[in-house]
Amino acid sequence: MKQNRKVVPFIGSCTAIVTPFDRHGRINISLFGELIDFQIENDTDAIVVCGTTGESATLTDSEKEALFAFAVNRVDGKIPVIAGTGSNSTHHSIELSRRAERVGTDGLLLVTPYYNKTSQKGLIRHFNEIADSVDMPVILYNVPSRTGMTILPATCLELSKNENIVAIKEASGDISHIAETVDICGDDLYLYSGNDDQTLPMLALGALGVISVLSNIMPAESHRLCELWQKGEIEEARKLALRLTKINKAIFSDVNPIPIKTALRLMGYDVGQCRMPLCDMSEEGTLELKDCMKSYGLL
Repeated sequence: MKQNRKVVPFIGSCTAIVTPFDRHGRINISLFGELIDFQIENDTDAIVVCGTTGESATLTDSEKEALFAFAVNRVDGKIPVIAGTGSNSTHHSIELSRRAERVGTDGLLLVTPYYNKTSQKGLIRHFNEIADSVDMPVILYNVPSRTGMTILPATCLELSKNENIVAIKEASGDISHIAETVDICGDDLYLYSGNDDQTLPMLALGALGVISVLSNIMPAESHRLCELWQKGEIEEARKLALRLTKINKAIFSDVNPIPIKTALRLMGYDVGQCRMPLCDMSEEGTLELKDCMKSYGLL
C-alpha cells in the first residue's frame, strides 16, 4: 500500500469533552476552561468540542462557535482541538465548519446525517462538499445507533480519495464491518475507536487511538491504554483494558452524556444538568455509578 501523507489529527486518546451548564442552563465557560486544564494536565492527546458528549444537538451555532474559540485559546497549541460540526443539513454543516476553521480549530468531526438520512451516494456528496469547503482534516463519524445511518466500507473507500477526509471515528460496534473498512481503505483512511469498551480491539485493527467519553473522568488511564499499545506493551494494555471494563459499563448505563456528567458532578465539577430532553439518572443508577467510581479511587 502507498504511504499515507494525509494529516494525522492526533494519536492516542481524544476526550469528547462535556459542555458544562450553570443552574440557568447557560454555558459555564469558566468551568469549561477548568475541564480543559484537567485534560491537559492528565495527558489527553486532543479534545473534541461539541460532539455527542458535548450535547451538540441542543447547542446553538453561536454557542458552538464560542466553545470552539474558547477551547482554541485555552489549549494554546498544547493539544489539537477538533470541532464537532456535523449535521443533517449539508449547507448548515458547511457554514459551521467554516466558522470552526476561522477560529483556529485543528480538525472537524462530521457525524452522518440523521432523521432525513440519505443514500450512500448522498453520503458521498454530503461529506465531500463539507470537506471541500475547508482546508483542514476531517474525521467521519459512524454511529448508526444514534443516526440510523451507516457508512458502508465501499463508501469509506470512495470518501478516502478526498485529501481532506483523513479518518473515521467508528462507533458502530461491528468489528467485522470495521475490519472490512480497514482492509479496503488501507493507509488512505485512519481509524479511531468511538467506543471506550472497544478501544483495545480497535487498536489491534490499526486504530490510532480513541475518541473517548471515559477520559472525561479518567484521562490519564485512557491515554495510557493507547500509549501501552503503541509501545508494544500488549499484555499491559490488555490488563488495563480489562481493568476499565466496569467503569466503561457504568458510564454508559444511561444515555450518554447523562452518566458522565453525573460522574463529573460527583467528582466536584459542577457541570450542571443535561439539556432537555435528557434528564437525570435514577437515584438507584446514581448510587451504582458512585459505588463503581469509589472502587476506582475516583471518589
